[in-house]
Amino acid sequence: MNALPDRLPSDLEPAHRQLFPIREVSRLTGVNPVTLRAWERRYGLIQPVRTASGHRLYSQADIDTVACILDWIGRGVSVSKVGSLIARREAAGAQPWVGAGAAELSLWWPPLREAVRQFDVAALERLWERLSASLSVEQAFGRVLLPLWRTLRLHQARYGEHSEWLFFDQFLRLRVLACRQPPSHPARWHIVLAPLSAHCMELELLVAGLSLQCAEVQVTQLAIGQPLQELALVCERLGAQALVLFDNHYPDGDLGKRLTRLAQRIEGPVLLAGEVVHVAQDRLAAVPIGWLASEGPVMRQRLLQGLAGQIDLTQC
Repeated sequence: MNALPDRLPSDLEPAHRQLFPIREVSRLTGVNPVTLRAWERRYGLIQPVRTASGHRLYSQADIDTVACILDWIGRGVSVSKVGSLIARREAAGAQPWVGAGAAELSLWWPPLREAVRQFDVAALERLWERLSASLSVEQAFGRVLLPLWRTLRLHQARYGEHSEWLFFDQFLRLRVLACRQPPSHPARWHIVLAPLSAHCMELELLVAGLSLQCAEVQVTQLAIGQPLQELALVCERLGAQALVLFDNHYPDGDLGKRLTRLAQRIEGPVLLAGEVVHVAQDRLAAVPIGWLASEGPVMRQRLLQGLAGQIDLTQC
């Protein structure tokens, strides 16, 4: 992250040297100052501090929030709905959008970022071994790896950054696949996990499958591009007891009708998982589907409770 320019208005020094003026935030995020001011005034999404002369100054947390807003907008969520989503993550004890603790980020992100910048597979392997020894695989992805992956995906303006993200994406997908061990004995339930839309990212879908699979649940994951209208056929041939549709994007316009037709053709429940759970309830409230969650542990817990008949999954 670049430091403040050397020459600043006198009332910005020295106490605010760790803060950034609006022009620098605009340069770093690609969001013009007019839009930044609108997000502050109209929606209250960011709250920069003001100096005595009225200059706006933004912290690193504010810049992370801007990245979060851009991420949600890129997923098809209107800016007017972003505030409630950020508040939900903060209420869950997460940072504005990355979902990781500050101590974990400061410990793991710099060496991970440097290994990615150098395209150093061996260094990433060593960091993965240390990380997975410190945290569970699910925590490693949820708290550290996926947040960094999302950050890199949003920051691809400079030469080479897209290649770095692709390199990291491939490394993480291979790690997830290596962790997806087949069950040692027949599971109690067999579910099909499918992408809800073509916007779904493969890595996020893979991590969702890793979270859902356990001793009692066998997961068959389908590929990105799977036709929604053919899922009833797939579930029937596999003998699946439930269908989980995963996505982190805002749903397309006619999704409710298509899900209603799908639910009528499938024997077991049709369940939604991912951030779509939090952004689509208003549009899909009348559709006969169940709701899981966006966080892995909660997603798995609700799935098990729902399959066992302990909770009503239609109540989100």
